[in-house]
Amino acid sequence: MSLALLVTGADGQLGAELLDAVRGGKDVFARGLNRKNLDVTDAFAVQDMVAGWERIVRSDNPDHRLVVVNCAAYTAVDAAEEDEETAFAVNAAGPALLATACARAGARLIQVSTDYVFPGNADRPYDVHDETGPQSAYGRTKLAGELAVREILPDASHVVRTAWLYGATGANFVKTMVRLEGERETVSVVDDQRGSPTWARDVAAGLLALAGSDVAPGVLHATNGGETTWHGFTQAIFEELGADPARVLTTTSDAFPRPAPRPAYSVLSPRAWDEAGLPPLQDWRSALAEAFGTEAHAFR
Repeated sequence: MSLALLVTGADGQLGAELLDAVRGGKDVFARGLNRKNLDVTDAFAVQDMVAGWERIVRSDNPDHRLVVVNCAAYTAVDAAEEDEETAFAVNAAGPALLATACARAGARLIQVSTDYVFPGNADRPYDVHDETGPQSAYGRTKLAGELAVREILPDASHVVRTAWLYGATGANFVKTMVRLEGERETVSVVDDQRGSPTWARDVAAGLLALAGSDVAPGVLHATNGGETTWHGFTQAIFEELGADPARVLTTTSDAFPRPAPRPAYSVLSPRAWDEAGLPPLQDWRSALAEAFGTEAHAFR
């Protein structure tokens, strides 16, 4: 069975990597949508886009598996504290509209979500069934999107949570630290927040595998393995640049007050992903080395 993907957020880190992964795939094709192509908060536009894509795909081959992968999101975590209404429209109402359109078109939906749905105060990796408790507007709106998708499309949807994402496209923590390494003698980075740095290319490969699988609908976690702090992550980035990691100094979150609270602990358990038989994502440190080795132009 061939696979047809409709990818929203195509200009973002994950959407761009997913489209790149599809280009090298067999019996799979995709259409990428950015904000200019589709406003996910416009009910009529969403319905028309999914229905039109379904007609095109099925007219070519009625056996195509149609999967919508929603990578579109309002990710300005601090700005969401002052504009939760807009964040909700994109992160919650948008996924609900996509789920409704998918239900009508007989399509599956993969909704990308975040570690911010958890309170961030755990001392072990969060499992998919652990109690949520977002502490920010961004987290609340992303959780609302998860719940809407699972309620509207319970038998044909997956929610995939990821965290600490970086990639070749757009702005991210890795690119910021690379820039600062060239501008400053030292950088101070918080050492009291833990998570799993995750290469967007690895998540994209996982989403592609999920889209083509018969894994039961539900919630999954997809991050690179292992864990570190933002300080440890930055030291690894400096190592990849051939810079002295001792130039990365430790500090605390209190030294960098932000409108939206950051989770102190963001590690997500891969248990459900592994038990589903999906390809495991590599350790975060090896992923970072591979990212710098294969996409040096993007990070240096």
